[in-house]
Amino acid sequence: MGKKIVIALGGNALGNNLPEQMAAVKETAKAIVDLIEEGNEVVISHGNGPQVGMINLAMGELAKVDPGNPVAPLSVCVAMSQGYIGYDLQNAIREELLDRGIQKPVSSIITQMRVDPEDAAFQNPTKPIGRFMTKEEADQMVKERGYDIMEDAGRGYRRVVASPRPVEIVEIETVRALIDAGQVVIAAGGGGIPVYAQGNHLKGAAAVVDKDFGSCLLAKDIDADCLIILTAVEKVAINFGKENQENLSEISVEQAVAYANEGQFAPGSMLPKVQAAMDFASSKEDRFALITLLEKAKDGIQGKTGTIIK
Repeated sequence: MGKKIVIALGGNALGNNLPEQMAAVKETAKAIVDLIEEGNEVVISHGNGPQVGMINLAMGELAKVDPGNPVAPLSVCVAMSQGYIGYDLQNAIREELLDRGIQKPVSSIITQMRVDPEDAAFQNPTKPIGRFMTKEEADQMVKERGYDIMEDAGRGYRRVVASPRPVEIVEIETVRALIDAGQVVIAAGGGGIPVYAQGNHLKGAAAVVDKDFGSCLLAKDIDADCLIILTAVEKVAINFGKENQENLSEISVEQAVAYANEGQFAPGSMLPKVQAAMDFASSKEDRFALITLLEKAKDGIQGKTGTIIK
């Protein structure tokens, strides 16, 4: 019997620019359709790190040369990234499905993610976005636009924004309806467009939602059996990069918590993936999360590789 699966695609599945993305999604589509062909119901989410940065930079440069075009809010840049990544993904998946004789519609949903304006992340922005700047340029951005700026490892100054935890997927009923209609759905791209609720109005937030936490909420909300978080390694490891490195095959949520508390997983890299996996696996009996490479997803679901947290 097939499973209901949410696949969270990382940057390695999408490339770093438009030509790379168009090539990468063809391979990504094959791995996704492999799972569909096995009888699984698949919903896809994805990151947008390089893409939203490029859009943000391009819109900032446009505002410089044409003052009549104000700088696009970060929430709008996330929406743009959802649109063009979804466009490439849905077409690649549709083509791969048809090549295998599978008649199944594919849809991308522009997805808003409600966040809490009182989230502590807004008091401590840490997520770098956009290009590197000189100290003079950074000071000007603070003065003109009120940006939070941080020096980045001696390479220059960058804007930093908050990364709050997602609270609610605004379009979740639409996602569920499309799944029930038998469609392959792409949703919560880039973690979702961060918004505040102001009565009936949704106001874009100058923030980015971590795609792993957005994918976790999506998986819980559609009652998925499995959350697959794709990354650049086949298995999660402890003592990473040391002589006593140990790759993990299957661990309990309790073991994962203990390793995280020991500082075994790098913040901003493997840690949010493991945290999202723990959150999903502990949310309901018989749910599990898998962290692995894109090309190993099919084998991972069968318990042959990857790191399973349950």
